[in-house]
Amino acid sequence: MTAPAFTLYGRKWCHLCDDMLAALEAMRPAWDFSVTVIDVDSDPVLEAKYDEIVPVLALGERELCRYRFDADAVATVFPRD
Repeated sequence: MTAPAFTLYGRKWCHLCDDMLAALEAMRPAWDFSVTVIDVDSDPVLEAKYDEIVPVLALGERELCRYRFDADAVATVFPRD
């Protein structure tokens, strides 16, 4: 199975974004994944889409978390033993 590739939409000055990234990174011992962090302020389209709802953690077009990390929602993308 290919490791999931998450996208974290956020802002450089957003402490909730930092918190969500830290919570996701803390799961690395249990889960194999990659994460790309995108600053929504770098793209007018993304800024309009995510303006007041960052951080958003997504897998492709599927939104998994908004504002706070949800380990249960993220765990749904990993196979169960």
